[in-house]
Amino acid sequence: MKPENCLIFGASGQIGRNLIRGLAQKNFKITAVTRNLHQKGYILKTQANPGYLDLVEANIFDLNKLEKLIKKADVCINLVGILYEKGKNNFQNIHVKFPEILSNLCAKNKVKKFIHVSALGIEEATNSTYAISKLSGEKAILKNFENAVVLRPSIVYSSQDNFSTMLMSLLNIIPIFPLYYSGKTKFMPLHCSELCKIITTVIEKNTNEKIIECIGPEELSFKEILEKLLRLIEKKRILMPIPIIFANIIASFFQILPKPLITRDQIRLLNFDNIPSGKYKTNFDIDLKTELKFESEVEKYCYMWKESGEYSKKTNLN
Repeated sequence: MKPENCLIFGASGQIGRNLIRGLAQKNFKITAVTRNLHQKGYILKTQANPGYLDLVEANIFDLNKLEKLIKKADVCINLVGILYEKGKNNFQNIHVKFPEILSNLCAKNKVKKFIHVSALGIEEATNSTYAISKLSGEKAILKNFENAVVLRPSIVYSSQDNFSTMLMSLLNIIPIFPLYYSGKTKFMPLHCSELCKIITTVIEKNTNEKIIECIGPEELSFKEILEKLLRLIEKKRILMPIPIIFANIIASFFQILPKPLITRDQIRLLNFDNIPSGKYKTNFDIDLKTELKFESEVEKYCYMWKESGEYSKKTNLN
């Protein structure tokens, strides 16, 4: 395919940084939008060779600036999302209004493709505000823009994530770790690099599936994930199931922190499996297989949480 001009919103997150590198290697021209160029720009500038990447600072609700950017784009990619609400950064604004604006502008300016990264399991989690907002955003996109592809990944992890790294940090310091819903919630963790390969392939092959559920190669329960992380950081901890009423009380305190460890809404979300629904095709169904396994990949960066730190890294002296 002829190199495209790709416009990325939410470029400074773990997915955005990996995606920029992958697209640049494929000779795509990239415009990366960030809210704070001074804070995030120095990281993003290193992700692609000069000439392949333009960095733009913009408020995502500045309609005039959004339209100017979209007019120049062949492909628009939305990676913007939040896990908890703080002030104007609420689910309605970020997950519903912003995707609706983008999809309308993409349709108006005849963009070739709009790719929106959503989340797996949101149709089942009918009592979660997060899930409801994500689903509403998807519906608006698919209504407004015909050439839209919605990707629904399971848990996305990497050395730059807020999932495996946060869990290892907690497991490193607390002797008893609470298991919500007895730790039975199922996930199919997907390495960030493989999600980025899926996005890149969707662009290159002009994939027309409306919704694709994106998964890793193995199914793991939340308890199994914790057990794997404990083995990797060489710690022994008590994994204790707790009644949801107590979990909600704890979350009520955590969610008032600037960066909550967990919220009541996230606890509701954990009651639903994060695996394919069977209603839509997965990346495996369209020959976009993932191979990287959770434990093997986390092993590459878990040394930070071991007693001996970086000295625990395996070295080959031969």
